Amino acid sequence: MRLAVLSDIHANAAALTAALAEVDRRGADAVVCLGDVVGYGPDPGVCVDLVRARSAATVLGNHDAAFADDAELARLPRDGQTAIRLHRELLSPDQAAWLAGLPLVDMYEGTTLVHAAPLEPALWTRLDAFDAVRNQFAAFDTAVCFVGHSHVPAVVSDTVGAFKVRPGRRYLINVGSVGQPRDGDPRLSFGLFDTDAFTYENVRAHYDVARTVARVRERGLPESLGQRLVRGA
Repeated sequence: MRLAVLSDIHANAAALTAALAEVDRRGADAVVCLGDVVGYGPDPGVCVDLVRARSAATVLGNHDAAFADDAELARLPRDGQTAIRLHRELLSPDQAAWLAGLPLVDMYEGTTLVHAAPLEPALWTRLDAFDAVRNQFAAFDTAVCFVGHSHVPAVVSDTVGAFKVRPGRRYLINVGSVGQPRDGDPRLSFGLFDTDAFTYENVRAHYDVARTVARVRERGLPESLGQRLVRGA
């Protein structure tokens, strides 16, 4: 099975639409989502509906959690709080209930899916230090665990010196962000994993960034949320 793994869409409908078009062009058999369907961007309703329609499994992200929980909302940066308050006005009760019902961790086709980290997933740990990453492998049993949250693509093995995905080793794979990349590359990012061949590719594709920037302005969201899309940071 060719599995497309999307994460951190952040209400960026132009990016999500382009990502799904690339998923279809590459002939993926299924799509899963690692959360943060909402937050930051201008079009949460469109993104919720697309993910519900296309994703075989979706887990809860911290911005999704903040939508329904003021304690989680307070943990977000100020511009993130602004966006979530707007999204609360834009989503229907049915869309909101779907977000609230997402699990923290799920499994699909022999892989583990979690937004931030498999070890204590509700803490939303950012895996940007060696010790934090090393401690995660004891928290999942599958050969591969997919994560997002940092918006930076990466592949980490439990074996020192392993840089390619290959059978017999275990991997923590960050698929990057569809809707708000932060690695200096404004192109959308997602993962494509072949469960039979045990191969992984980080896919990058262009989308209409200017369209999303314009929508950010139309919604009255902070200008910084549009400009960071241009920078990919």
